[in-house]
This record gives sequence, structure tokens and C-alpha cells, in this order.
Amino acid sequence: MPDVIFNGPEGRLEGRYHHARRAASPMALILHPHPLHGGTMNNRVVYALYQCFVRRGFSTLRFNFRGVGRSQGSFDRGEGELADAAAALDWLQTYNANAETCWVAGYSFGAWIGMQLLMRRPEIEAFVAVAPPANQYDFTFLAPCPSSGLILHGDADSLVPVDSVQKLVQKLSHQRDIKIDFRKIAGADHNFADRVDTITQHVDAYIGDHLPGAGPSEPAIAAPPGRSR
Repeated sequence: MPDVIFNGPEGRLEGRYHHARRAASPMALILHPHPLHGGTMNNRVVYALYQCFVRRGFSTLRFNFRGVGRSQGSFDRGEGELADAAAALDWLQTYNANAETCWVAGYSFGAWIGMQLLMRRPEIEAFVAVAPPANQYDFTFLAPCPSSGLILHGDADSLVPVDSVQKLVQKLSHQRDIKIDFRKIAGADHNFADRVDTITQHVDAYIGDHLPGAGPSEPAIAAPPGRSR
């Protein structure tokens, strides 16, 4: 997974990128948790999502929002981070102009940014949202939600109660032609302490069901330590 540096709205952004060998491979962008709460592209959940898409044959990019790691700039309350995500998707597309499909996946704050990006970029055909902070951020912009997707949430999450996410799911599920696959992970808190493998299993199965041509799954790769919201 080579290190990459690309231009963002406020300077250089640091990422890790895997380029799939198959022509017209699908592509995926992975977004990390809140920068002010320790969120980085090396978060265990983010790393697991990244590896899951790589194993499934996606050209996959994860990166640090502004002010994190070697990425330049400073935290901008979500507005700047959304612009960073758009720049990352632009970069990803320059190397995958013929990609057959585009997915976005995010964890916590990254899920909120990913859903906003979904509204602005019609080329995104599916999403994965892990622990979307539905009680902390406004998700009313999803009217209508342009794509179907998978939402994963821990049923022991005290930071973002599962009921708040359930309400979001119900709202999205009532929209025409949109299918939200909502899966609760038993015993998982917001950090998914010992449930990262379960996240990977759900995401891998969802990709396999909705993109049959995706490459065969391989054994999981151990994730680095990390936690965040």
C-alpha cells in the first residue's frame, strides 16, 4: 500500500492507496473518524474497511483529513473535511477513469462526511456507514438519499445510541428505490473494541451480494491499534 501525497484545498493531503490490476476495477474511498478525537486513516476500523475493499478488488484510497498526520491545514468543523474528501475522490478518479463503480465508506465522523459527499457526487453508487453519529450531526440533507447502502452500528454504543441511528435508517428506507441494509453488532460500543472482524465480515458479504464481479475475498489482515470517534 504505497504512500501518496495529493493536493487538497488547503495544501497537501497524505494517503495510502492500492491500485487494482484488473481493468475497470471498482474504486472506493475510505474516511476516518473525528480529527480532534484521535481519528486518523490508521484507525483500526478504517484500516479494516480499507483492507476489505482491497481484497474485493477495488482500487482503494484512505487518507488523513487536513491537520492530521502529514496532511496540511487545520480542522474546519466538517466543511473543510468535506472539501478534502471531494479532492481525494478527484485524485482517485484520475487513476481510475474507467472504474465500473464508485463506493464511499466512513466511520463515525467519516460516515457523516461520506454521506454528504454522496449527495454531491452522483458517481458514488453505494455507501458503507459505520457508527454514523446521528445524534450529534444533522443528516437531514439526505432528502432524498441518492444511493442505497449498508449501515453498521454497535448495540452497546453509549456515545451514539442505536435508537438515533434506527430513526435515520427508517427515514432513508421510506425513500423510493433506496434500500438500507441496517445491521446491529451485538455487544459493540462506538470503538468496536473486539468487533472489528465482525465489521469486516458484514462489509465483505455486502460487497459480494451487491457487486458479484468483485474479486474473491481473502483472509483478514491484522489491523493496527487505534480508537476514535
